[in-house]
Amino acid sequence: MMNLFRYCKKVILFAGLLAYSISFPYVAVAQEDLSVFPYWSYEEGSPSKSLYTHLCQWAFAQLQTRQQAIEKLKTKADWEKRQAEVRAKLKKIVGPFPAKTPLNPVVTGTIQREDFTVEKLYFESRPQYYVTAALFLPKNRSGKVPAIVYCSGHSYNGFRQEAYQRIILNYVKKGFVVLAFDPIGQGERLQYDDDVVKKSAVNEHSYPGAQSFIAGLSPANYFIWDGIRSVDYLLTRSEVDPARIGIAGRSGGATQSAYIAALDDRIVAAAPECYITTFDKLLRSKGPQDAEQNLLYGLENGVDIPDYLEVRAPKPTLIVATTMDIFSIQGARDAYQEARKAYQALGKADALNMVEDDAGHESTLKNREASYAFFQKYLNNPGSSADLDVEFFKEKELWVTPTGLVRNSLKGETLFSLNQKYTQVLLDETKKQTAASQKDLREKIIALTGYQKPPSSKAVIFCGRMHRAQYAIEKYLIKGAGNYYLPFLWLKPKSKATKTLLLLDERGKNVTAKTGEWADQLVQAGYQIILPDLSGTGELGTGYLKEGDSVIDGIPMNLWFTGVLTHKSLVAVRAEEIEILADAIKKSMGPNHPLAVAALGTLTSDLLHSAVLKNSFDQLVLLNPLISYQSVVEEKQYKTKYVLSAVAGALSAYDLPDLVTALPAAKLLLINPVDASGKAVSPEKAQLIYRNNKASLNIRHDVKPDAYVAEIKGWLR
Repeated sequence: MMNLFRYCKKVILFAGLLAYSISFPYVAVAQEDLSVFPYWSYEEGSPSKSLYTHLCQWAFAQLQTRQQAIEKLKTKADWEKRQAEVRAKLKKIVGPFPAKTPLNPVVTGTIQREDFTVEKLYFESRPQYYVTAALFLPKNRSGKVPAIVYCSGHSYNGFRQEAYQRIILNYVKKGFVVLAFDPIGQGERLQYDDDVVKKSAVNEHSYPGAQSFIAGLSPANYFIWDGIRSVDYLLTRSEVDPARIGIAGRSGGATQSAYIAALDDRIVAAAPECYITTFDKLLRSKGPQDAEQNLLYGLENGVDIPDYLEVRAPKPTLIVATTMDIFSIQGARDAYQEARKAYQALGKADALNMVEDDAGHESTLKNREASYAFFQKYLNNPGSSADLDVEFFKEKELWVTPTGLVRNSLKGETLFSLNQKYTQVLLDETKKQTAASQKDLREKIIALTGYQKPPSSKAVIFCGRMHRAQYAIEKYLIKGAGNYYLPFLWLKPKSKATKTLLLLDERGKNVTAKTGEWADQLVQAGYQIILPDLSGTGELGTGYLKEGDSVIDGIPMNLWFTGVLTHKSLVAVRAEEIEILADAIKKSMGPNHPLAVAALGTLTSDLLHSAVLKNSFDQLVLLNPLISYQSVVEEKQYKTKYVLSAVAGALSAYDLPDLVTALPAAKLLLINPVDASGKAVSPEKAQLIYRNNKASLNIRHDVKPDAYVAEIKGWLR
C-alpha cells in the first residue's frame, strides 16, 4: 500500500495535523459516510484483506529462508542431515505422542462377499478413545499379504462415502488387506450435535482444534496417532506382511497419510491424493485449511509440505494430483521437483512419482489406476491395475456401533475431553514453573505472541472532516505495523476537551460512531475520542478468508491458523497497532496529556497485551472482557469469535488474569466479565480467577449496555 501516498496531494506531519489550533465551522451534514478508504480509489476493496496479506508476508519470508536452505543441498550427506533436522522439527511442532496402551480391539460384525470379507471393528488408540474402522480381507490369498491403511478425507460419513469405497474395494479385490478408519469428527466419530457445529467434518476438526492450539498442541497430533495405532493394529493380524505396509488417502485423508508416512518408518509406500502442494501456493489461493492441516509454528520452523515427502526419501511415494484441484497443481509440481532432488541424491530417483489428471478435487479413473499400479509394484503384489466395477455398501451396513455414533454407543473420549486433560496437566506444570521462576511476564508475551515493537515514526494521511451539531469528525489513515494502513476517526468537541479517550470496539468504528452510540455520547460529554478500526474489524475486516475453509459462525478460524503457522498471532498485530495509535496521540497531544482507553468485547484481550507490553495509558476500561483463555478450552460450546483474540500456546506460560493482575488495580476497570460461551461471570468466580479481592480490583457486574457511558464517565473523572 505504499502507493497510497502517490494519491495524496499533501502529507502533513502528525503533530501539526492534529493540533488544536485548527479552527473549523460546525455545519450539519444530511448524510454521513464514516468510512475512510473509499476516497482512495486505488485501495478500495483491498483493506479487508490487509490482515491476511500482512500475515502472509511473514509466511513468505519464512518460506524464502527455507528455500535458500534447500538450494544449498547437493549431496546425499546434505539431504540426510536435512532429514534429521526435519524429523526433529516435526517431533517438536507435532507435539509429544502418548505412551502406547492396549488397543483392546473389538470386532462387532462381519460381512461376507464373494471375494472378500469385511470385519467391522473398533480399537482404542488412547484409553477409551475409540477408533471405528473396517478391515477388508481378500479371500483368495496365499500366505501373508500386503496391507494399506486408508485415510478418509473430509466426508461427513467417513470411509463409507462411495468415492472412498470405490478405491478401497478395488484395493481389496486386487489382493490387498485394507484398514479404513474414521478420523475423529467423521463417520461414527462425530463429536458435536448440529446445533453446536454445522454439519461439516472441517468444522468438527477446527472447532476443538483451536482449543488444542491454545493449549499449545497441534491437533494433528491426535490424527497422526490414530494412524500410527492403525498400523499397530494391522501388525497384530496374522494375514498381514509387516514388511509390505502402504498408506493412501484423499484430501484431508491425504494430509493424514502424508503426516503418518513421514513419521512412521513402518510405512513402505505412500500415495497421498489431492493434497500435496506448497504453502506458498496454498496461501496465495485457498489459504490455510482446517486445524489439523496446520502445525504449530510450522512455517516459522521452516517446514513446508514437500518436507513430508523428503523426510521419508528414498521410500516409494506417489503424488496423486488434479490440475483443477483446490490444492494448487503448480504447488504439487513444485513439491515434486524439489522432493525429486532428495530422491536423486539418495540414489532412488525412480521411487518418487507423480500422476496428474485434468479434474477438480476428486479421484479420477487415471489417478486411481496409477495408485493401484504404484502399490502393486512397491508392495510386491503384481496384477492388473484396471479399475473394477464394485458394489457399494449402504452406509449403515458399515456401521461399527449399533447407533452409528461412538458418542452414543461407546461414550469415551473426544478431542475436547482429551484436550481438557492435556491442558490440566499443562496448567499444573505451569504453576510449578511460575512458583519456581521470576521470568518476566512481558518476555513470555513476546515469546508466545510474536510481538515486535513497531517503528516509532508513522506516516499519517488526513482524509477530510465532517460535522455534527456539537463536534467534528476528522478522518485519518496511519501506517500500520506492516505495509498497510489503519483508518481512524477523531471526534472533537466544540469546546476544548480535557480528556482524550481511545475507543476499541469489536463491531468497528462505523458502528461505534453512529448517532446515539457510545462514542457519540462520550464526545457530547466533552471527551475527544479516537476511534480506529484495528486489523480484523470494520474496514479492516477479515475479507480474504471470509468465505474460506473453517469459517464457523462467520469467524474465519483459518485466518487465525495463518498466525499459528507463522508464529505471528493476531493479538500481536493488534497490540502493535494499539501502540502505534497511542504513540501518535501522545505525539500530537503532548506526552503529559491524559490518555485513557476503553475496549469492548474481544478487543479487550488485545488491549491487555498492549497495556502490559507498553504502559501507554493512564486509565483502562474493559467492557465484556473474556475472563481467560482457559475458559475457551473448558467451554465445549465456546463462541468462535474469541479465538481471533487468543494466543496459540498461551496456557503454557500465562493467561488473561495474569495480565489483569500485572496492571495497577487503580488504573483498571472491568465491566461485565464473560466466559467463552459469552455468559456473565459471577462476582465470586471473577474474584477467584483474578486472584484478587474486591478492595484492590475494580469490577462492575450486571451493568446494562445503556449504562456503559455513565460507568466510563464516572471512572474517568
